[in-house]
Amino acid sequence: MPEGPSIVILREETAAFVGRRVRRVGGDGGGIDPQRMRGRAIADIRSWGKHYLVAFPGFALRVHFLLFGSYRINHRGPGTPRLSLGFAGGDELNFYACSLRYLEGGLDAHYDWSADLMADAWDPARARRKLRAEPDRLAADALLDQDVFAGSGNIIKNEVLHRIRVHPESRVGALPARKLAELVRQARDYSFDFYRWKKANELRSHFQVHTRSHCPRDGAPLTFRAQLGRSRRRAFYCERCQVLYG
Repeated sequence: MPEGPSIVILREETAAFVGRRVRRVGGDGGGIDPQRMRGRAIADIRSWGKHYLVAFPGFALRVHFLLFGSYRINHRGPGTPRLSLGFAGGDELNFYACSLRYLEGGLDAHYDWSADLMADAWDPARARRKLRAEPDRLAADALLDQDVFAGSGNIIKNEVLHRIRVHPESRVGALPARKLAELVRQARDYSFDFYRWKKANELRSHFQVHTRSHCPRDGAPLTFRAQLGRSRRRAFYCERCQVLYG
């Protein structure tokens, strides 16, 4: 599943389509009527967390790539796209294996931009308040909550918890105030590290625990859990240096 930094990169890669008129539509549609976009000019392209947003006057297309979604810019991938948007000169945007939905009206009515980890409007104080409101939640589940950390995914979760030395099964309410603040701060900081490494095609080389076998800090074998917490996502962590709070 693409995480928030990857969607920001997609937004940047497609920014030149803003102002261009959709000439052709294709694909199986995934439950929406693609013809609604035909003949309309793209007013804006934005992102919120893992959502890629193509805005038209009066409505927007939301693309969520789920677990296996992908995209192609100005060329086709294998198989039938879920949606294909064609423009003058043969340019096109193609989306595969994703969820599509129309959002009516302006995007500000649908999104809390202060929850987006990579947005200028990101509000860490609000994130801390949301976390304190659910003290029994596991730290691993909290980092995957899109209402708190929009854009955070499993890579960010595993890497941030290792970076701040917190066991994924720690209770949020048991974290010292300084550690809770560190969790919030590093969720954003790591997202921008992720973005920079992804653009340089070197993200995987910077993994400390995600898909790794030994802790780079102390050399201990890492624990792997195929399903952890309410989110039931994969977890990689070090029992030696990541402290279990609560």
